[in-house]
Amino acid sequence: MYSLRVLAVRQAACLERLYDLVERGMVALDPVLARIGYDRIERPFALVERATKGLLFDCRMCGQCVLSSTGMSCPMNCPKELQNGPCGGVREGGFCEVKPQMRCVWVLAWEGASRMRGGARIHEILPPVDRRLQGSSSWLRVIREKAGAMREAGDAARTTLSRAFPRARDIEPAFDATGYRWVRTGRKLAAMPQLPTSGGWRPPGMP
Repeated sequence: MYSLRVLAVRQAACLERLYDLVERGMVALDPVLARIGYDRIERPFALVERATKGLLFDCRMCGQCVLSSTGMSCPMNCPKELQNGPCGGVREGGFCEVKPQMRCVWVLAWEGASRMRGGARIHEILPPVDRRLQGSSSWLRVIREKAGAMREAGDAARTTLSRAFPRARDIEPAFDATGYRWVRTGRKLAAMPQLPTSGGWRPPGMP
C-alpha cells in the first residue's frame, strides 16, 4: 500500500488530469444524480470511493478530500494527521519523525505538488478536519457544490441581463425564413421586410 502511495505522488500530474476529466463528467451528470437522489446514491458512491482511493492513496474516508491541494499525498496518512505541514520533526532524508521507515507525508506532498498544474494550492492553509463528515463521499460533495455554483452563476447572469434590459423581449426584432422582421408593438406583432444591403439579402420579389 505504501509503495502505491509513493507511486501516486510520482504520477501526480497524470492523476490530476484524470481527476479533472472525471470531475467534469460527474458535474455534467448532476441533473441525473439529483433526479435519482443524492441521499440514495451516497452509500454506493462511498463504497466505490473507499475502494479506489484506499488502493491508490490509503484513503481514510475523511469526507473532505484535499488530494488536489496536497500533491496527491493524503495528509490523513500522517501519524499526527497534520492538515498543514511538514512538522518540525522531519528526519534527515525527509523521513517521518514517528515512523522512521516512512517518508514524511508532507514532504511527498510538496514533491507531488511540484509536478501538478495546480500545485500552487499547496500554499493554501487547509482547515481542520470536520469529523462529522467521516465516511461520507467527498466526490458527491464536490459534485453538488460545483454544480450548485454553476447554477447560481447562470441565474445571476440571467438576472443581471433582465435587470439591464427589462424591455429587451418586447423590442427585440426577430426574422423568419421569408426574411421578414417581426416587431412587437404593444400586444401586436407587425411584419416588416428587412432593408436590402449591398451584396446581401433582398426582400422577395426585389431584383
